[in-house]
Amino acid sequence: QVQVAESGGGLVQAGGSLRLSCSADGRTFNRYTVMGWFRQAPGKEREFVAGIRWSDEYTRYADAVTGRFTISKDESKYTMYLHMSSLNSDDTGVYVCAKGDYGHIGISTQRTAYGFWGQGTQVTVSS
Repeated sequence: QVQVAESGGGLVQAGGSLRLSCSADGRTFNRYTVMGWFRQAPGKEREFVAGIRWSDEYTRYADAVTGRFTISKDESKYTMYLHMSSLNSDDTGVYVCAKGDYGHIGISTQRTAYGFWGQGTQVTVSS
């Protein structure tokens, strides 16, 4: 069973920054691996935030976070990061890390493309 684990959530003031981390079992990575971040606000559907393909530097962002969030990876640690800046109340939610193996078709925003999920980490932005 693939273990995917997030860390780094917390409470931050509007306009502030936060970095999330996600680590996965390196033995399960391959050329098609894509790692993604999703988030879910109370009463809302889980939505795609950003994704990165492990074989190269290809990334994709949701429109709502483009220019404010940056996704990156440390291949040696099989760890992915989400650098979040200029946070606002709409960014509040549970951020969940996901792993899929379909990267030959790009980076999907659909939850069904990802087979493994973490437990999530809470991000709360106070105004």
